[in-house]
Amino acid sequence: MVTRSLDIGATGMLAQQQNVDVISNNIANMTTTGFKRQRAEFHDLIYQNKIRPGASSSDAGTTMPSGLQFGLGVSLGSIVRSHEQGTIQLTENQLDLAVTGEGFFQIELPDGEIAYTRQSIYQLNENGEIVTPQGYLLQPGLTVPEDALDIIVNVSGEVLVKIPDQVEYDNIGQIELATFINPAGLDAIGDTMFLETEASGDVQTGNPGEDVFGQIRQGAIENSNVNIVEEITNLIAAQRAYEMNSNVITTSDEMLQTITQLR
Repeated sequence: MVTRSLDIGATGMLAQQQNVDVISNNIANMTTTGFKRQRAEFHDLIYQNKIRPGASSSDAGTTMPSGLQFGLGVSLGSIVRSHEQGTIQLTENQLDLAVTGEGFFQIELPDGEIAYTRQSIYQLNENGEIVTPQGYLLQPGLTVPEDALDIIVNVSGEVLVKIPDQVEYDNIGQIELATFINPAGLDAIGDTMFLETEASGDVQTGNPGEDVFGQIRQGAIENSNVNIVEEITNLIAAQRAYEMNSNVITTSDEMLQTITQLR
C-alpha cells in the first residue's frame, strides 16, 4: 500500500533527524575537555507478514523459502557513548590532570552523591581543597597547605607539596581512579560527569598505574575524542538519507494523487 510507504518514509526522516541531533552534540563539544562522543544506532521496526517464511505452499508439502514480509521502517535503537582515549594536550598548569588509560576521577556533588568524570581541569578553593571548575570536591578529599610553594602529582596519583624550609616534599594524599565493567552504561548528567547505574556495573576503585587503572599526567588535559572529519562525513550521510526519505514521501504522495484522479 502507498500509505505504508508514507509511514516508512516518515520513520526514516525522524530517525535521521535524531541522528543529526547526536552528531550536532558531538560537534558542539569538539573542544570540551574530557567529552566522549556518541553514536546513534538504528533498528528496523516490526514486519508485517503476508506469508510467513516456511509456510506451506502446496498439498505436496512444499514450503515458502522466503515468504512475504513488509518492513515498517526504522527507529532509533540506542545512543552509544565511546569512551576511547582523547588526545593529550600539554598545558603546564599544576592542577591540570589528565588520565591516560582507563579510569575516571571521583567527584562529590553538592547532594553527597559521587559522580565520575574525565574532566582534566582542577583548581583550589578558599580552603585549599582540590575542586572542579564548578567547585565540587575531588575525592578522596585533598587539602593543599596555604604556604605550599609547589605541587607535584605523580603518575601513581600521589600528591606531593613543597613546604618552606623543608627539603623533602610532603605527601598529602592519594588520588584514586574508578572503573566500570560497562562505562557505556553510565548516566551522563552534564558537566562531563556521569553517575553509576545498573547497566554500568558496580564501581571499582584503585590507584593509578595499578591493575587496569590508567596513569595521571600532570600539566596536561584530555581533549574531546570527537573526530571532526568523521562527524562531518556522518552529517553529510545523515542529510542525504533524510533527503532520500523525503523523496519517498513525495513519490508516495504523487502515487496517491494519481489514484484519486482515476475515473
